[in-house]
Amino acid sequence: MPARNKLATFAFIAAAMLSPFGGAQAAQCGNGPGGFEAWKGEFAREAGAKGVGATAINALMGTQYASATINADRSQRSFQLSLDQFLAKRGATTIVARGRSLKQSQAALFASIQARYGVPPGPLIAIWGMESAFGSQRGNQNMLSSIATLAYDCRRPEFFTEQLYAALKLVDRGTLSGATRGSMHGEVGQTQFMPKNILAYGTGNLDVAANALNSTANFLKAHGWRAGAGYQPGEPNFAAIEAWNAAGVYQKAIALMGRQIDGGQ
Repeated sequence: MPARNKLATFAFIAAAMLSPFGGAQAAQCGNGPGGFEAWKGEFAREAGAKGVGATAINALMGTQYASATINADRSQRSFQLSLDQFLAKRGATTIVARGRSLKQSQAALFASIQARYGVPPGPLIAIWGMESAFGSQRGNQNMLSSIATLAYDCRRPEFFTEQLYAALKLVDRGTLSGATRGSMHGEVGQTQFMPKNILAYGTGNLDVAANALNSTANFLKAHGWRAGAGYQPGEPNFAAIEAWNAAGVYQKAIALMGRQIDGGQ
């Protein structure tokens, strides 16, 4: 770490510790890049007061306002499509065909996951295909810049502030770094985990397919997945799919593709 960055980082932490106000006054959100640098400084002081380490604070101070992330966040139109339109746009036929092949070629892996978590191959493979085209499209945005920008943005600051604190904890642990690349909202790995879910359910390097699939099954089990129960809308395990993604059309698409991959129609 350059000496000037070390000094700046320690200065932020020291100021937070010495301030009589601590972190009581939250950093102010904004709707454009103009206030981002000032927001970073205030957030860094708050984070330092809450125990975030120098490595993570330095990474935070190196983030840039991510205009591409804001543009993507404002234009998530695919979730407003009908189910048929959504399936066509996301390439469901290709996902199912490749998914069936992967189910056979990686049979031992999926058998191990099902034995441990009770989750069959279909929905896991559908999520894998939907989230990253089986690992080929994991995003090329700076993860920390994306999440910091969304935590600063006034649209959903509470949600992304929690994600930012989780990301900083992962940076301090060495699990992620200030250079980690991800998708527009800071998702990383083969099945696109957000930082809070990495902390809670992640198992190993999520750029490795086996780790990402185990982690996804771990998430689903933690959200009520019951071995042997159905996962179509109205069936017991559909709630776990709902917990994975809040968009109704996405949930139905995963259930449908999962059933087709598992051998149904």
